[in-house]
Amino acid sequence: MNNRFKYIIPVILAGVAVLTLNTFSCSKNQSSLFGDMDQSPLKGNDANKYAVQMQEAFIQVSDLYRERVVSITTEQTVQMPQHPFYDDPFFRQFFGAPKNRQRERKRTGLGTGFILSEDGYICTNHHVIAKVDKVTVKVDDETFDAKVVGSDPRTDIALLKIDVGKKLKPVFIGDSDNVQVGDWAIAIGNPFGLDRTFTVGVISATGRRDVDMMGGSQSHIQTDASINPGNSGGPLININGEVIGINRMIYSSSGGYMGIGFAIPMNTAKSILEQLKETGKIKRGFIGVQIVPLTEEYARERGLDDTSGALVGGVMEDSPADKGGIKVGDVILSVKGKEIESFETLLDIVGKAKIGETLKIVVWRNKSRVTLYVTVKERP
Repeated sequence: MNNRFKYIIPVILAGVAVLTLNTFSCSKNQSSLFGDMDQSPLKGNDANKYAVQMQEAFIQVSDLYRERVVSITTEQTVQMPQHPFYDDPFFRQFFGAPKNRQRERKRTGLGTGFILSEDGYICTNHHVIAKVDKVTVKVDDETFDAKVVGSDPRTDIALLKIDVGKKLKPVFIGDSDNVQVGDWAIAIGNPFGLDRTFTVGVISATGRRDVDMMGGSQSHIQTDASINPGNSGGPLININGEVIGINRMIYSSSGGYMGIGFAIPMNTAKSILEQLKETGKIKRGFIGVQIVPLTEEYARERGLDDTSGALVGGVMEDSPADKGGIKVGDVILSVKGKEIESFETLLDIVGKAKIGETLKIVVWRNKSRVTLYVTVKERP
């Protein structure tokens, strides 16, 4: 036998022995390499049973809204400027490029919505669908073309409609007036296009104003539940599985989540959505007064105890306020029996009043109360 082959069999046998030993070694020490195979001593422990129950409550909310929260995709045709070289006369002389040529480009956007009715009405934000050419809605794993029934830039609310040929599952509407700081808050949406993302936090504040360019005329619910681009229009849900708000925007210096998000209270949204369904637009009340700050000094001069109320700084000619007898210098104390704490309260009451409704307004004039009646008109 050739000498170069005589060591093959012993070497092979040695290799088999090593593999066999390694196999037994891995099997024997499997628990130390991959964790203890016994049940964790914390499972079923009395100390964490309430946390487990809370966890189960979150899971139930997630399951409940699996088919009630939808993903929204939009498409918009935009005009893109030509390359800056095309504006250079020297460049055009050699390449013959026409001046001021525009290029068309399709731009897509993402958002969230939730189902309001079995027949396909869907709520989302106005800014999600504003100035777009096409809106599609994904319900569970099916995609449908959507019609924009109406939208309101002022409150940033929009109403969509899809026809699916079957009954859909609407959300459960909660009472946003009962929301308190410290309540659980759950946000479900599609941040960055990540479908059905579920985040949990608490209500950080209620009645938060001056968070955008609305001039303080609309209050928001503040939450630390994670909200990011793509969450817009999705529901803010309480621990009982009820929608208490519409996620709208975040406070951020980077464009990403920083622990502060804002939602439109559902009680504010309901009247807007009903009007959009009926008429496709919002008709707001108007009486024609200009409100100015009521200072402590001015209040004392007029015989008032504090700065509650709305000081009239101007009255539009031939407006409802003018016809109703309101004068410059009046302090509006109450409307429809509700005390006016600030000009925001006045804007809210008048804005929600029906067109043609006559409001009982009590003003402070010459150190006494005067009752007036003003008929609301539609805001021009």
